[in-house]
Amino acid sequence: MTVFHFFNCAILTFGPHAVYYSATPLSEYDTIGTSVKAAIVYLGTALVKLVCLATFLKVSENDNFDPYQELLKALIGFIDVAGLYFALTQLTHRNISQNHKFQAVGLGWAFADSVLHRLAPLWVGARGLEFTWDYILQGLEANANLVLTISLAALGSLMWLRKNKPRTLIPIIYTCAGIVATMPSITSYLRRGLGWHLPKVVGFELFTSLVMAFISWQLFAACQRPST
Repeated sequence: MTVFHFFNCAILTFGPHAVYYSATPLSEYDTIGTSVKAAIVYLGTALVKLVCLATFLKVSENDNFDPYQELLKALIGFIDVAGLYFALTQLTHRNISQNHKFQAVGLGWAFADSVLHRLAPLWVGARGLEFTWDYILQGLEANANLVLTISLAALGSLMWLRKNKPRTLIPIIYTCAGIVATMPSITSYLRRGLGWHLPKVVGFELFTSLVMAFISWQLFAACQRPST
């Protein structure tokens, strides 16, 4: 039963990444190399973030919400944006369209994040003798993170690669990118500041990811229309 529970949670956590790759044109254009490169960039970015967090943040003796510490975390979190910028603009890619590029980069980035932050807790905890919903919620959280990461990659693609975008959409694009980039700080405030339990936080993440995905899709489609 414990092994069965582990495999169920693992499929829920990592399966959507494989389904997204195989169900979209990414598999037809063989963009796996782009996703692997993005995953490697993510690991380097995560190492830089870890060093910054260890250097500038103090160890808290309690789990209370500290605005100053969370502000520092949010600023350090923008290292992810710098990493995505590098992955989208500086890496050499196959001859793929901008549409496929941001999806491949976002997919590799999200998969590396899930492996780094969720594989070990899943392996240790989901094989326990007692059933718990925590790892199912963790899998749902990974799905929300996948959608948010691809949305951020789409917005980054519009910011850095799309030159002829409508001027009226530029503030919306940057605002949405800022919201997605600060989602970890927002969820941290909901958990530690407002005392939300994990199911409620995960529900918020899922809802927000769908909203941001829809907005990103609409912005991307609007920027692709020929200007009049």
